[in-house]
Amino acid sequence: MQTRELGRSGLHVSALGLGCMGISFSYATKLSKADGVALIRAAHERGVTFFDTAEVYGPFENEDVVGEALRPVRDTVVIATKFGFDIDAQTGQNRGVSSRPKHIRKAVEGSLKRLGVETIDLLYQHRVDPNVPIEDVAGTVKDLIAEGKARYFGMSEPGVQTLRRAHAVQPVAALQNEYSLWWRAVESNGILEACDELGIGFVPYSPLGKGFLTGAMDKDTKLESNDFRHSIPRFAPEAMEKNQALVDLLRRVALEKDATPAQIALAWLLAQRPYIAPIPGTTKLHRLEENLGAAQVTLGDADLHAIRHAAEQIEVAGDRYTEANMAMVGREAPLAKV
Repeated sequence: MQTRELGRSGLHVSALGLGCMGISFSYATKLSKADGVALIRAAHERGVTFFDTAEVYGPFENEDVVGEALRPVRDTVVIATKFGFDIDAQTGQNRGVSSRPKHIRKAVEGSLKRLGVETIDLLYQHRVDPNVPIEDVAGTVKDLIAEGKARYFGMSEPGVQTLRRAHAVQPVAALQNEYSLWWRAVESNGILEACDELGIGFVPYSPLGKGFLTGAMDKDTKLESNDFRHSIPRFAPEAMEKNQALVDLLRRVALEKDATPAQIALAWLLAQRPYIAPIPGTTKLHRLEENLGAAQVTLGDADLHAIRHAAEQIEVAGDRYTEANMAMVGREAPLAKV
């Protein structure tokens, strides 16, 4: 597996990481802890050194799995986790965003304990808190880095100006936003431009469109009521029928390249910037191996031009999140009171 530097941060990771959320959160079927540990270790054995989790995944459970899985190889991996939600420790209820400095410190202590590490390699703010100036957040992370409890600072789904303000206080090593052939907003809303300018790495989550771009789903796919995609407009049957055109595009290119749709979708992302490191998730070993095979797929300039041109002719149907979750992306943090 090739490695990439996230921007100009000095943080090097495998070109493809593993998003661990789905092992214990969001989808209808969760893996047992033993199976989750085995899958994560299988990823490492195949060259993956970049693993992504968060306190809210479970909640808490996913960090336990990731920590146990990677303990024997701790010095050879980069572990990323996230703070930013107020989670009741007894009930697991998510009470909304919270990035108050005191809360950040409490969350980090919990993550360190569950992961079984002394330092979090990449510490993300999961979502911007509209009640806390980003300077206070970045300043708290800066202090945590100075104390040895974190190495690098990351953000997920901030507004562009909030990203810039945070970076001015504590350099942002990586930005984690959704990015794939069916969600390309970062190309036009100033996010990728800011990453180019500031030397910030980019970590696309849901690089396979939450599974849709693999070609394993269609309008007749029935999602379980406890599968988080069940409530997402983009996964309504009529939307999936319209969006099938994207999968058909990927299949055509895959046939030419002796690859799979998922591999083309990931190879396309890898080709967009040298500092991009997608984190596809899976619960299946054969899908893990398929995803990692994307690193061996070469798309030339003509291929990339053809894919982009074809994709631009397809109007993707349905929002990528529920209305409530969409309200949490692209937020700008408030200015500090003078």
